[in-house]
Amino acid sequence: MKLPSSFKVLIRWLKRRLPGTLFGRSMLIIILPVALMQIAVTYVFFDAHWQTVTARLSEGLAGDIAWAVESYKEDPSPESFARLAQRAEESMSLSVALQPGRSLPLTRRDPPVLFEPFFAPIDRSLNRALTERLDDPFWFDTTRYPAYVDVRVAVNGGVLRVLAPRERAFATQGHIFVLWMTVATVLLTAIALLFIRNQVRAIERLASAAEAFGRGADSPAFKPHGAKEVRQAATAFLDMRGRIQRHIEQRTALLASVSHDLRTPLTRLKLSLALAEPNSRTADMKRDLAEMEHMVDEYLAFARGEGGEGAEPVRVLPLIETVSEGARRVGAKVKMTVDPDLTAIVRPNALKRALANLVMNAAAHGEHVEIAALRTPGGGLEIVVDDDGPGIPAEHYEDAFKAFARLDESRNQNTKGVGLGLAIARDVARGHGGDIALERSPLGGLRAVVRLPG
Repeated sequence: MKLPSSFKVLIRWLKRRLPGTLFGRSMLIIILPVALMQIAVTYVFFDAHWQTVTARLSEGLAGDIAWAVESYKEDPSPESFARLAQRAEESMSLSVALQPGRSLPLTRRDPPVLFEPFFAPIDRSLNRALTERLDDPFWFDTTRYPAYVDVRVAVNGGVLRVLAPRERAFATQGHIFVLWMTVATVLLTAIALLFIRNQVRAIERLASAAEAFGRGADSPAFKPHGAKEVRQAATAFLDMRGRIQRHIEQRTALLASVSHDLRTPLTRLKLSLALAEPNSRTADMKRDLAEMEHMVDEYLAFARGEGGEGAEPVRVLPLIETVSEGARRVGAKVKMTVDPDLTAIVRPNALKRALANLVMNAAAHGEHVEIAALRTPGGGLEIVVDDDGPGIPAEHYEDAFKAFARLDESRNQNTKGVGLGLAIARDVARGHGGDIALERSPLGGLRAVVRLPG
């Protein structure tokens, strides 16, 4: 069955306004039912109990006032009225006074707007009871005196005024019930807030530990706590982190061994060529050997990924100056725009290798290289490398980051290397929690933008 479009719009509107955090949604799940239950209970109490009791009390008060009015009509003498007033005071807690020559007020005093919903049922109940019991015109006020209800009845020669205790007209303890309901709601909400906050904090710590591990940082103080399911997830994360770290250590040890084994025969070959008689063949062999050594270094760097290095505060300018020297040595003209005081918490060797790959790649394809580093509005770090080379078509930007990719059709000048430079650079950037994007450079070539979080 298809839902009406208006209903779908309403659902989308509600979803946009619901809390997005687990803490907010948990509080909504708890507070909303409690609030609805309290409102329903309060409504039932006032509708079925408080108004019923108030109606009975109003009827009783109206009966006593009707008795006083009829008694006065039967014998309006001062002596009879004195006995009537004394009996009403002693037996009914009513203060009865005769106001000769007076008339009923023309208007009634309205209650404050804030308390109008509270006084309206009282006025209706008392007005109904007095209408049923009295034949004479009357006037009453339930708001003038805090502890009394003022009722006036027109009689021959003036007005009979009756002041009745407020509890004679309606149930005065209703506000106590509302107060207790409010206090209970606030107390339950506070307890729920504390418990939910503790559970959400455990999830937040787990997320922070996972994010830190993804950036290569360690969280030795992290321990599973919270609900059983959260502890299970935290324990699974710690086990996974341990397995990954063991795998990295084993791979690093294996690569160190492979590096040693490969470099030994390469060193022997270099020594043999150095002792051999120089000629065109040995020169070609030396170039091939140097290229092989460079390829081995690149393979090992890609596989190693600088995973064992810790993050630390680093000044950005000296790091960029170091990688710029390599570009200048190959003949590129390098321009730097970096704040000398700019610092970042990074793995310095890993970031240096990533920037070296970007800068040397730019120097290999262009004559002018520009490097800029700046702090982003969100507190992160952005490093931009521009060159004036042939560039890369926009549809091949993502292909350039694939391992062993060689975009010969647009940048075929680079015959050295195996196509791992950009792959290593992106791997380093993502290891820091950031990324690298390629764009068209204002210089006409390629722009590489390294974005790292704060």
